[in-house]
Amino acid sequence: MIEVNHLKKEFKIPVQKKGRFSAVRNLFSSEHTIKRAVDDITFSVGDGEIVGFIGKNGAGKSTTIKMLSGILQPTSGSVTVDGIKPFDQRMENARQIGVVFGQKTQLWWDVPLIESYRLLREIYRIDSATYQKNLDRYIAMLGLEEVINKPVRQMSLGQRVKSDICAALLHDPKILFLDEPTIGVDVVSKKYLHDFISEINREKGTTVLLTTHDMGDMEKLCSRVVVIDSGHLMYDGGLESMVQKFGAIRSLMIEFEESVADFQVENAELTKSEGNRKWFSFHRSEATPMGLIRTIGDKYPIHDIEIIEPDIEGIVRNLYESK
Repeated sequence: MIEVNHLKKEFKIPVQKKGRFSAVRNLFSSEHTIKRAVDDITFSVGDGEIVGFIGKNGAGKSTTIKMLSGILQPTSGSVTVDGIKPFDQRMENARQIGVVFGQKTQLWWDVPLIESYRLLREIYRIDSATYQKNLDRYIAMLGLEEVINKPVRQMSLGQRVKSDICAALLHDPKILFLDEPTIGVDVVSKKYLHDFISEINREKGTTVLLTTHDMGDMEKLCSRVVVIDSGHLMYDGGLESMVQKFGAIRSLMIEFEESVADFQVENAELTKSEGNRKWFSFHRSEATPMGLIRTIGDKYPIHDIEIIEPDIEGIVRNLYESK
């Protein structure tokens, strides 16, 4: 579905001169530096996949999405979306993709939401039956009934993001690009969006490429992740594999029936002690929770336990630090 091969994108950054008459000198200067935002990345996304595309600010995520959607032209390398070259065939590519940028909107700010949808129907030349069927269904699934006749400027951020996702899917695109769709969105709206994206992917086979800083989005939606940093590809594989490789340190909290003095356990480290509770960290290749529980339980009566897995954000941080 999506094929990216040795993709590069460079920007020319003018060198700002200082001193006397600098404004005039800058006006006529051709001196510049080269900023490589995307640096020789290669990956592919298959039909019906939901792939998390993640990285720090400035890593090159949005630049890549803009090349995939035809907004930017690559400096070198190649990219095809369902066999179409996005920048060279922008009209054809636009018909098969939906795009949502979390901090921008494709909706008209001062008109009721339904009018934006009617305009998009004309732009994409959606037939009446498909338009009405999708509109009715998506409004119900996303809970947009109360805002359908409200101007976009009067909506909350969560309502606006849900409305944008609805707009991006009205023409039944094969591929959906979501660039930080849940940034600043409340917990309830996020739950709506997670459920909605999962159902559309399952029912229609829509391919989804999701860029996000919200690790909850990734855990809920993606089984595979692509991680980039400073324009370079760092990791491409299963989410679970990434957890196994870069989330090796786990934790075990044990609450004892009575106060117990601090003690050490083989293949684990006591990291915190608070009242009757103690926390131990251990490497997943050196110990198991059940083995530690048996060892400790043979010495002290246990009231409760909790196994604490590493969070995804920490795993991504470990991945960066390992490079």
